[in-house]
Amino acid sequence: MKVLVINAGSSSLKYQLIDMDDESVIAKGICERVGTDGACITYNTKDGGKITIESPMKDHTEAFGAVKKALTEGENKVIDDISEIAAVGHRVVQGGSLFNKSVLINDDVIAGIEGLNDLAPLHNPANIMGINASIELFGKEVPQVAVFDNAFHSTMPAEAYTFPVPYELAQKHSIRRYGFHGTSHKFVSSRCAEVMGKNIEDLKIVTCHLGNGSSITAVKNGKVIDTTMGLTPLDGVIMGTRCGNIDPSVVLFLMEKENLSIKEMDTLLNKKSGIAAISGVGSDDRDVKKEMLENNNGLAERCALARNIQAYEIKKYIGAFAAAMDGVDAIVFTGGIGENAEDMRTKICNELSYLGIKVDEEIGKTLIRGAEGELSTTDSKVKVFVLPTNEELAIARDTRDIVNAL
Repeated sequence: MKVLVINAGSSSLKYQLIDMDDESVIAKGICERVGTDGACITYNTKDGGKITIESPMKDHTEAFGAVKKALTEGENKVIDDISEIAAVGHRVVQGGSLFNKSVLINDDVIAGIEGLNDLAPLHNPANIMGINASIELFGKEVPQVAVFDNAFHSTMPAEAYTFPVPYELAQKHSIRRYGFHGTSHKFVSSRCAEVMGKNIEDLKIVTCHLGNGSSITAVKNGKVIDTTMGLTPLDGVIMGTRCGNIDPSVVLFLMEKENLSIKEMDTLLNKKSGIAAISGVGSDDRDVKKEMLENNNGLAERCALARNIQAYEIKKYIGAFAAAMDGVDAIVFTGGIGENAEDMRTKICNELSYLGIKVDEEIGKTLIRGAEGELSTTDSKVKVFVLPTNEELAIARDTRDIVNAL
């Protein structure tokens, strides 16, 4: 079975074609600047390289046309016809309380996702555009599956997901902690259990998905009991351009002092804060670390502060979630930073010695660029792993399972 995995943004369309017989990636690429000038598609070639082709794409339907052409035409084609694709799996950011698992898409599901647009105004409308464009290309006879970012977090107890605002207002507007990156947290927690050779239902795991967007999750006996992101992906630890958890009065104070509108404040918190704001050099950890070490722009001190804040907050949440689960058996690092910033991982773990955590710094230096392995020493009371995430494969697996059950 070949499954096409789609992650649609407002002006982008990422895709992977996966052969589920051996879970190998047949093709992958991205359409960028959809609906604007300079639209292009970039995809992998058969010899391992990449090719970028400028192609006008006024909307996601035309973007799907470019994907179809890349998959079925030219010297880098991987299939003869799109009829070889058995199903399409879509990443959908916000499923609210309506969807606590992946579902086969129909008109009611589309309406349900659209009804949650207010909870994810930057993501859900784009996800819907991707779904509609996919249906237009493949027709309704090809199964389409929605895999929700927050579904894995639906097992959280009320004391973890309830916000202490007026209860009636919370009920009226569906205000609660939802959590995100659920597909990644589900994938790496399951992989952690496999690597340990244990049943996930017997484990307490803290999964750290660290990248430009970061979240930490407590997985107890295979179920999420708490996570850092909240109503939106803005909450939790400091991120690339997002502030994470701050005193809410800071928002009101800045709006009054700087005469900011709601939209301007939203932009400030989501796109002009976080690591980029503190460091002064941007949101990419590689750039921040380089400046911290070389001080090329005189911002070494600010970059060091940004990374120290990040390590401190991650450490604090790991400790909090260990307390919430009454113990921890394993910690997993994943995501762009989690998989590659070996100094950050070591710093965090060395400052969790009260949990009996011990890590091998030299081994840690080898666990980068997609390497999977154990960071902890043999006498560490808590296992620590670096496990590359694969959200696309997780989406493809859910899609396959739902289609096979039809």
